[in-house]
Amino acid sequence: MSDSQISVALIGANGMLAQAVVAEAPECYQFTNFDLPEFDLTDEMSVHRALGDLQPNVIINCAAYTQVDKAEGNEEIAMRVNGNGPGCLAAAAKKVGAVLVHISTDYVFDGKKTSPYLETDAVCPQSAYGRTKLAGERSVFESGLGEFYILRTSWLYGPGGPNFVETMLRLASERDELRVVDDQRGTPTYTRDLAQAIFSLLRCGPTPRIEASSGFGLYHFSNSGECSWCDFAREIINTAKRRGIDLAVKKLTPIATEEYPLPAKRPAYSVFSKDKFMRQTGLMVRSWEAALVDYFDQRQS
Repeated sequence: MSDSQISVALIGANGMLAQAVVAEAPECYQFTNFDLPEFDLTDEMSVHRALGDLQPNVIINCAAYTQVDKAEGNEEIAMRVNGNGPGCLAAAAKKVGAVLVHISTDYVFDGKKTSPYLETDAVCPQSAYGRTKLAGERSVFESGLGEFYILRTSWLYGPGGPNFVETMLRLASERDELRVVDDQRGTPTYTRDLAQAIFSLLRCGPTPRIEASSGFGLYHFSNSGECSWCDFAREIINTAKRRGIDLAVKKLTPIATEEYPLPAKRPAYSVFSKDKFMRQTGLMVRSWEAALVDYFDQRQS
């Protein structure tokens, strides 16, 4: 690695977000990938050994137990990955002098607000997944590491993994009617945009250091705007039809959450304010509709 490159330990490297991180990274970043089965985030000794050997400048944690409903019956396992794992990474980052980037979620909120959530709003998770992700945030804060970014995000989709867009397209090709929840509101986030957000906070300097004298801490990031899951599904279907994708669906029916019961409780409202992110980076955040068009461009290219 040359003196001008930044060494990155990419945790959860096989996942959907990690693939976008690699694709969107400026040339100054050099990645070393870590994922199961060779790398176990819950094994503290192996984490410290691997990261101690690498001595990275940055650790980006894209690993998580993301099976929201299964977490209700497997909270102990989810806690090891989502709660303890980030604290282990933070301790390793502190030891090697690295900046840690950790991804969190809108599930840390109870969804009772009716205006966009700020980073300073009170947290109150309503699910095992939300509780374990909040524990992960707190383990980073309590680690003593000063140089970290925690990015909470919502409704994430992108290539390289199962996601709501592909699920809707599959169902819309198989059925003449889709019934989709219409009383949960949030904002879809395209993995490409979240990856770019990470690098807009991790500002490359002329030497392998991250220049952020006062910008470390907690941020909210999603695309801009808001919608329900039903609104999102409608836009997916309409975008697909405009592009000549053959679909069987004729009717999209809005339903209430209680008509589609799931083990884990979802926030009824989880729209994020991106004001802090935009102030720090000087960037605007594009709409979820524009990001969805970009996703279709990429999947059809």
